[in-house]
Amino acid sequence: MNHSLKPWNTFGIQRNANNIVRAENAQQLLDAWKTATENHQPVLILGEGSNVLFLDDFAGTVIVNRISGIDVTETEDSWHLHVGAGENWHKLVQFTLEHGMAGLENLALIPGCAGSSPIQNIGAYGIELKHVCEYVDCIELATGKASRLTAEQCRFGYRDSIFKHEYQDRYVIVSVGLRLAKQWQPVLTYGDLTRLDPQTVTPRDVFDAVCHMRMTKLPDPKVNGNAGSFFKNPVIGSETAQALLAQWPNAPHYPQADGSVKLAAGWLIDQCQLKGAVEGGAAVHRQQALVLINENNATSEDIVRLAHHVRQCVGDKFNVWLEPEVRFIGRTGEVNAVETIT
Repeated sequence: MNHSLKPWNTFGIQRNANNIVRAENAQQLLDAWKTATENHQPVLILGEGSNVLFLDDFAGTVIVNRISGIDVTETEDSWHLHVGAGENWHKLVQFTLEHGMAGLENLALIPGCAGSSPIQNIGAYGIELKHVCEYVDCIELATGKASRLTAEQCRFGYRDSIFKHEYQDRYVIVSVGLRLAKQWQPVLTYGDLTRLDPQTVTPRDVFDAVCHMRMTKLPDPKVNGNAGSFFKNPVIGSETAQALLAQWPNAPHYPQADGSVKLAAGWLIDQCQLKGAVEGGAAVHRQQALVLINENNATSEDIVRLAHHVRQCVGDKFNVWLEPEVRFIGRTGEVNAVETIT
């Protein structure tokens, strides 16, 4: 139990694992999984550890998925990308722009690997992975059987997919297929993007604006460990939303297709005057209340206590109960994050 997980989680939390294996291809990954399970050890497959909080030392093998490669094919109206699960997401966004392929620019600077992107249907500034995903290739760990799921079969929801449910722990993602339309339509609905002129804007303009927003609002994990947005933006029913907006008319809110309303978790936290709130070595980021940071050698217990405090304050004030977006990992695997902070 002496393999440090500190380099493998962007929170920079000091925890250990029995074993850490780096897999460069599907066979290495399957072999590592098989060895661990034959030894009755739990297994955790990680990308870049940008969305996990280690609550404890991990009593098994952590497999770091580093399957690489970007292949591009072209049809009349689209580019089709086949991307290895271990490719860095932001570098993929840069690669597409450098090769004249637009469509991913709103998703710039999202930390993590391509293979993690379908698990929670990553999204930012009006675009979600489901808008560009064509398929996900995965392997059933117990049998080694490969399968390709269409975007529809992935059951993408808000920060959700089949990989958080019946495919969790049983399948590993080895590559992702993306389709980028040649007829580019800029999405300029959020933040500074609303100031750009849809007639003259270029994909690079959108990319630059997104990078600027993220870099000015969000802390650099190399300076202050963090996992990006800690909480999901809550989605509430229309009646609850009407009552809340009657009291807080300036609350940012985004009506959804099914009649529900998405709220901005960062705004709710901010209204509770929680920016800069500290619990041990953990703090609420001073620029973006949605981000919890490892400010001073925080332990996972510090972060859990802080998350509990934030959730309680928002719940008491708005009767809206936040849920972590970050995955909580215990000694033998993922545990229920809401229960952990309740």
